[in-house]
Amino acid sequence: MARPSVALFATCLVDFFRPQVGFAAAKLLEQAGCDVSVPVQTCCGQPAYNGGDKDDAAALARNVIAEFETFDYVVAPSGSCAGMLKVHYPLLLQDDPLWGARAKGLAAKTHELFSFLVNIRGLTSVDASCSGIAACHDSCSSLREMNVKHEPRTLLASVKGLALRDIPETDTCCGFGGLFSVKYPEISARMADDKLAAAKSKGANMLVGGDLGCLLHLAGRASRRGDKIDIRHSAEILAGLTDEPAIGKGKS
Repeated sequence: MARPSVALFATCLVDFFRPQVGFAAAKLLEQAGCDVSVPVQTCCGQPAYNGGDKDDAAALARNVIAEFETFDYVVAPSGSCAGMLKVHYPLLLQDDPLWGARAKGLAAKTHELFSFLVNIRGLTSVDASCSGIAACHDSCSSLREMNVKHEPRTLLASVKGLALRDIPETDTCCGFGGLFSVKYPEISARMADDKLAAAKSKGANMLVGGDLGCLLHLAGRASRRGDKIDIRHSAEILAGLTDEPAIGKGKS
């Protein structure tokens, strides 16, 4: 059986702040029997789109579509970027007959990483080890736009030495929300504090999730508060790439 061609949409945050997440995603996809490529890519356009700059967002969307539409699948280690491609591109370009149709074509083959591994490739376990108690954070976009919840938990449950905990109000935003954290910093910080407190209330020494925006926000807040909790992208754990320090923590 031919191996499907998968274009990895690495995302800006992964590229700039945590390349290890991209390497982990590629490793997991290859282990799931895919041929992985990383096409030339720009921002998905979400910041411009959320800020009301639809012209620039549409220009970025057309760039992404042109680079990615020839692959069998497009996979992103981010619910928010995957949601932009899958949900918002067709809306953004709906008045353009040509690009609207191409946007729908791309949307049909776009998946969040863990959803793709479990629901498309049938993966239910990984060969990885990680000692600790991990609380799972669900990003708003993963939950509400990509309908991802059980998939990362299914895979994390197979990691040797890792105990999973669900936290209270797991469907509540962490406070990042892109421009929300800039416009309402006090509210954003309080929401992050609540999320960190919820994780610690379950005895977790690690908080894991699938969106680097959320994780950078939580790691920054934990660092400023002096909270002793590691923040990691779930892909790092599943791929066995946990030798590097947790997000926001330097090398010892």
